[in-house]
Amino acid sequence: MAQATETQVIQLVDVFRLLGDATRLKIVLTCLEAPISVGEIADTVQVSASLVSHHLRLLRAARLVVADRRGKLVFYRAADQHVVDLLTDMLAHVSEPVLELE
Repeated sequence: MAQATETQVIQLVDVFRLLGDATRLKIVLTCLEAPISVGEIADTVQVSASLVSHHLRLLRAARLVVADRRGKLVFYRAADQHVVDLLTDMLAHVSEPVLELE
């Protein structure tokens, strides 16, 4: 794999900082399977719709989620397969049994 540029490192730090917030991570995780509305996200994550909207603005700016307007409702989904793969791989990683090192 090629060495990351300084700009790429800074961008990655920003992405991981955003995902380091439990509420934002839960929001992105709810968007992995299928498009979901702000109200449904709020119900799933158990926070207010206004707080979800605030976090979604940050997540959209970081290109982690994208929005699709359908009439009066806006549905959010993971921005691309890279986001889905990253989070599903990390979920699989943390679900593995811990192996003791000798």
